[in-house]
Amino acid sequence: MDQAAAVLLRLMRSKRRPQLAQDRAEATAQTAPMSVKQREVQFSDFESVAALKERWGLGTDSWENWCRLWGQNPAIAVAKSRLSMGWVLETERGIVGYQGSIPLLYSFGGRTLVAATGTGLVVEPAYRARSIGLLASLYRQPGVELVLITSAIPSVGEVSKALRAQALPQHDYDTVLFWVLDPREFANAVATTLGFEGATATAATLLGSLVLRTEMRSRRRRVRSIPQLSVTEIPLKDIGDEFQALWQRKVSEKPRLMADRSPHCLRWHFTIPGSPSTTAVLCCHRLGRLMGYAIVRHMIDRRTGKRRCLLADILVEQDDSRVIASLLEAAYANAVTSGDLVLEVVGLPRNVRQVFMSRNPYRRKYPAPPFFYKVRDQGLAQTLIDENAWYASAFDGDTTLAP
Repeated sequence: MDQAAAVLLRLMRSKRRPQLAQDRAEATAQTAPMSVKQREVQFSDFESVAALKERWGLGTDSWENWCRLWGQNPAIAVAKSRLSMGWVLETERGIVGYQGSIPLLYSFGGRTLVAATGTGLVVEPAYRARSIGLLASLYRQPGVELVLITSAIPSVGEVSKALRAQALPQHDYDTVLFWVLDPREFANAVATTLGFEGATATAATLLGSLVLRTEMRSRRRRVRSIPQLSVTEIPLKDIGDEFQALWQRKVSEKPRLMADRSPHCLRWHFTIPGSPSTTAVLCCHRLGRLMGYAIVRHMIDRRTGKRRCLLADILVEQDDSRVIASLLEAAYANAVTSGDLVLEVVGLPRNVRQVFMSRNPYRRKYPAPPFFYKVRDQGLAQTLIDENAWYASAFDGDTTLAP
């Protein structure tokens, strides 16, 4: 029973593969290759790019979000040259491929880096061979010191390696930790995805929920309350000076590559126009001093229509295990109150993950490493070979930037 939920998730994924392959084959048969050119993305491309992404299952976007990512982006004010929005493949009938590039700010040892993350790669089947040109442009673009891809599928990972990008060395980034919060609904979602109907679906749901409830009782271990620590929730707009003070203390602890978490960047990152997701900011104080925070996103899975919660960011002074545990407990309670099926954690350094592992989560692996990077500075590139030089999580790249 120990890996019951992980097995169910694997079955869900395997059930979808034949249908996806059929859809792609049909689309390929209907599309005749035409002459294609590659060029940089322009603001006027929004409608065509949004339609392409939605057509191929990448979700919907809004003009307001497009302006947020490339018009209100904090990195644009810091950059010394014009930064690219990405690249498209275009034929006589319109745009058939897209690779977005979102500017971001990073910090390492007190030094601010202008970075870019790939986002929304999508190419119609007849033109997939041209994908390498889009990825090459992303990795070779001028004006940035660091390029990231944080949600790479296996084929993108292989091309990235061919373009001399490196896989993230941070331990277990390819393993998602998760806790099941609603056993019955989780089991029902699995039964539905597997195509069970009627009495079979009912039986599978009951059996699955019983197994999960039994495991949850043995796995769940509550954190003892610590009198000096208090956790409260605040609105996203109230992220302010004490967050700035925590961020400054954090970057001075030791040299680690970290996405900028200044208040302005945090508010920009999680204020997503038109998003059906909601965000909760949890603050842990000790005697009036902000010791750490966790930000969770409550999202609706496009495939199942079910709710899930992602630990979008956590930052704790000196990685204090008691503060981390208190914030995890608060995130768990927040996700239960919101009606989510699962609480998920992606990435984070080994010592932070160890606190999570002590709470007995389930685990599932990505099919291949999802995080690749390329650095211009060879000295920094050598430093980043060491996993201890990283603080990578769901906050990095485009993982939590999308609607």
